[in-house]
Amino acid sequence: MHPTGSDDVPGGATEAVRHAALAAREASYALATATRERKDAGLHAMADAVEGPHLEAILEANADDVARAESGASAHLVDRLRLDTARVQGLATGLRDLAGLPDPVGQVVRGSTLANGLELRQVRVPFGVVGMIYEARPNVTADAAGICLKSGNAVLLRGSGTAASSNRAITTALREGLVAADLPPAAVQLLDAADRASARALMQARGLVDLLVPRGGAGLIRSVVEESTVPVIETGVGNCHVYVDAEVDADQAVAVVLNSKTHRTSVCNSAETLLVHADHVAGGLAARLVAALQDAGVTVHGDPTTASLPGLPAQVVPASAEDWDAEYLGMHMAVAVVADLEAALAHVRRHSSAHTEAICTTSQAAARRFVAGVDSAAVLVNASTRFTDGGEFGFGAEIGISTQKLHARGPMGLPEMTTTKYVLTGDGHVR
Repeated sequence: MHPTGSDDVPGGATEAVRHAALAAREASYALATATRERKDAGLHAMADAVEGPHLEAILEANADDVARAESGASAHLVDRLRLDTARVQGLATGLRDLAGLPDPVGQVVRGSTLANGLELRQVRVPFGVVGMIYEARPNVTADAAGICLKSGNAVLLRGSGTAASSNRAITTALREGLVAADLPPAAVQLLDAADRASARALMQARGLVDLLVPRGGAGLIRSVVEESTVPVIETGVGNCHVYVDAEVDADQAVAVVLNSKTHRTSVCNSAETLLVHADHVAGGLAARLVAALQDAGVTVHGDPTTASLPGLPAQVVPASAEDWDAEYLGMHMAVAVVADLEAALAHVRRHSSAHTEAICTTSQAAARRFVAGVDSAAVLVNASTRFTDGGEFGFGAEIGISTQKLHARGPMGLPEMTTTKYVLTGDGHVR
């Protein structure tokens, strides 16, 4: 039973979080029974507000955040933080794309007529109130709000202080859209990032918040998982690997490796480790791959075999033990030469964060063995790791990429933001 008064409220929740959560709970009741048409109208109204009357305010707020971040933050954090007109329009496009997707609420997962004549259905239903704790990226504010609205959930957003101005401006626009669509504005609420206790209160608000999703660096995710009493879906860091097999299209492999590493380095599906079959040392492909990375501006951290490859345009940095586990989020890549496919799989098992791994090969047998042998949320064959993304998978925007094995795994779209309940229909059945 959900709490409805102060006597039932967990002691760990601050007053601000408590009131926000109670308002979100009330809003969730309205969303749970809202028709798809009403929710889609809300998504369109939110999109219109974001890229319409609020566009300049969002860009100005973001400029303030970026200016503060540039004085001390890393380049990859500033890149995640920065918005321009195209990126804000992308937020609006993502909201409209969600409106075009099927409504998961009410979908029948399975159903049957039992031997006694009872009709059994397992149907998707919203969680209720979802909490988000995230770092830097203001696009998460719009993505999470949109996905939660479409899946019938209210959301409590707790972004970082780094993006506080951007998040406030975006949330103001989103709530204006909800009001325009006659939906409760309490369905989307932003908690105060300046109040350090608000994050812990959200983590401790069991009974007020049904689910918590952290999105950010390893430290944030670890602290949320370890300190929360609210159930958590664990999103993970991306130590993603690309393995270049003995049998391979060389030109294709170079293209996949470069795209996986350099397309956008500040995101979790950027590749951080390259494994190359030993046959390519004498054949020259290993040196070609490393040279292509270096020519693109990537600092290569390599094992001794990689460091001794001939004709490289730059020196290879000797790889430390930490390099094989690193999520660089920048123009760095660890490179190792491995004896064979089994050695590559062993390396991945030791060091992967279970996010995404890719193989480049022309051998169907090698592809099947790699897919079967890798235990990660996504495995790609002859394709860039950059495709591990809710939008690229056709799911619309995502609320995060789960690296756990319970309930949701990989890009979490609309179905993953629902749970289920069983409905039994009888005709006076008694037991």
